[in-house]
Amino acid sequence: MTERVVAPVIPWSTSKGSSRSGDLAGSRVARVLPLAVPPDLPAAPPVDVIYGMGRIDASGRIADRGVTRALGWQIGDRLTLTGTPRKVVARRDPAGMLALGHKPYVAIPAALRARCGLSTGDRVLLAAMPGDDVLTVYPLSTVHQAIRGTVPGEGGDPR
Repeated sequence: MTERVVAPVIPWSTSKGSSRSGDLAGSRVARVLPLAVPPDLPAAPPVDVIYGMGRIDASGRIADRGVTRALGWQIGDRLTLTGTPRKVVARRDPAGMLALGHKPYVAIPAALRARCGLSTGDRVLLAAMPGDDVLTVYPLSTVHQAIRGTVPGEGGDPR
């Protein structure tokens, strides 16, 4: 038994100028398909935490202007910084001992960096909470411990 090749079925245009006889190229009118329209996206949910990454320079400054911009902090705003071995918290405070300089970088004093285990060149995670007017600086070792604490170890137990 031999196989027969079936020609593809191509529908003809339904316009009045088209016919099956005569000049096929000149008598057919191309049909234009409508373009897809993306669905309307819902409005973005309010963001209560803005994240950024930075590196501590030799003066204790962390260069991430986007975070201070998200908080609305301005040059000259006074800040109070507190810290633990796992984080540094900066709050805008009219009686604060530190002020944002001409470049809106947050600078962590040397004594506080030493207490929190931060060194020059360390990368840090910045978490700005505009609703609370607070910036928290987390060493990546703290972030690493938090992530490792949620990853199952061997046998399915968290480490």
